[in-house]
Amino acid sequence: MAKKYRSDAFAATHETMEALHDIGAINKQTLREFDEPCLIPVHVLAPEKIKAIRAREHISKPVFARYLIVSRSLVSDLERGVKTQVLP
Repeated sequence: MAKKYRSDAFAATHETMEALHDIGAINKQTLREFDEPCLIPVHVLAPEKIKAIRAREHISKPVFARYLIVSRSLVSDLERGVKTQVLP
């Protein structure tokens, strides 16, 4: 999933921090501290909403999973509320 930034300035700042992390100049925790002010937050959908989206589109769990580039079991877990986030 592509990151969405609050502005071009925040995008430049965050991408600079990612480059510093890649070369070992800052640690992961420091990089994460830049996520909140720079990135547009991702809202967690309720299990019922995820299932409703899939049902509205008339697609199976395996097909929905392929669209999202995740496993069918993850779609099932999301719909049942077992998992609430998909982290890279």
